[in-house]
Amino acid sequence: MTSEFLQALSDRQDRDADLKLLQEAIGHESITGNESGFASFLKSRMDGLGLQTGSGDFLPGRLNVWGETKVAGAEAKRLLFVGHTDTVHVRGWQDNWSGKPQENPFSGALMDGHIWGRGACDLKGGICAALAGLRLLQSAGYQPAGGLSFAFIGDEESGEPGTGVSAGAHDLVKRIQAGEIAKPDFAVYVEPTKLDVYTAQIGFFIADVTITGKSAYFGTPELGTDALKATHAILEQIWAHEADLTAGPKHDLVGTSSVLVTDIRGGGYIAVPGECRFSLIRKLRPGEDLNEAVAALEAVIHAAPVADGITLQIDYPAGRDHRFGGSPVEIDRDHPDARLLARCVGDVLGSGGALGGAPYWSEMPFLVNEIGCPAVYCAPGDIALAHTFEERIEVESYLAAVRAFALFVAEYCGLEEAR
Repeated sequence: MTSEFLQALSDRQDRDADLKLLQEAIGHESITGNESGFASFLKSRMDGLGLQTGSGDFLPGRLNVWGETKVAGAEAKRLLFVGHTDTVHVRGWQDNWSGKPQENPFSGALMDGHIWGRGACDLKGGICAALAGLRLLQSAGYQPAGGLSFAFIGDEESGEPGTGVSAGAHDLVKRIQAGEIAKPDFAVYVEPTKLDVYTAQIGFFIADVTITGKSAYFGTPELGTDALKATHAILEQIWAHEADLTAGPKHDLVGTSSVLVTDIRGGGYIAVPGECRFSLIRKLRPGEDLNEAVAALEAVIHAAPVADGITLQIDYPAGRDHRFGGSPVEIDRDHPDARLLARCVGDVLGSGGALGGAPYWSEMPFLVNEIGCPAVYCAPGDIALAHTFEERIEVESYLAAVRAFALFVAEYCGLEEAR
């Protein structure tokens, strides 16, 4: 597109309306398990943009929503913007900011060039930038000539009991496979990347390990079997495994594999500890196999020298696209659509749009592996602020994302005059 077109986008952008959209989105509390109100809000905004919309429960009382343009001809490519509607909790937020403008985590407070609130960057900023990008094209007198879709899904975040297993993503994939939602040819998942374009991401699994021995009075420890001593031996093996992983192969975008022990509990009485529990999270590089990584960890745990009478149980509570966890994934970093998106970001910002890898897990594997759709992460916002009391998004970056997404839609889908 020409510099005149870029200038037209800048001239036509309604900054106040774009900021209001994001503030209204933050105002719809959507902590995991309570996404439906926000999802309904997004459906109404897609209706207002003239999209053909749909909705359906991915679990009872929990809503996914989507919208799409209809185009003639099977040859037209289709672009999908997708993001999760749920956020993490806000426990402690109000106490942390008591008496400050950002005290209410759902107010969308505007302070010093940033909009504050839960979900501001993770990832309501990306969702709103995508929708506002279409509105911007319409304001400039255009509509996409090719296929354009949006899908907003719940249950991505972890942390609330009985939730966070990507139930919304599973449902989206099933509806695409059934033909209820048009299959995309390329997808942008709007996780925060500071507007870089991530073609790769890590995988992960969580393991909860329970070590059971036999408790006994401290004066007669010979009558017990010490679960804490066994845990010590197992942890030594795990930390040796960690050293092997971090000294091993390195992916140039996401680094080495690793394992991190995140929690340990045991004992508590004046007695031989009869049980101990710990949790760990294993990071996988693109190309690693989840089944093989799990088998390797279990071999390490079972190789630890523990006393007779010790029993072990290993549970995997965080199945996502895989029963043990979330798969790593990568597309060709020279994929032409990824390069096009990076160029559009660079054209708007004058810099940025670098190709990179996500140091986090999100739901790209559902798109790449289950429906064969190349996908990237790209959106405004800093992932380092997500899930914290500091969550906010820079206003100018968000507004630039609106223009960048509008430009990408124009380049990918082509344009025709709005009717």
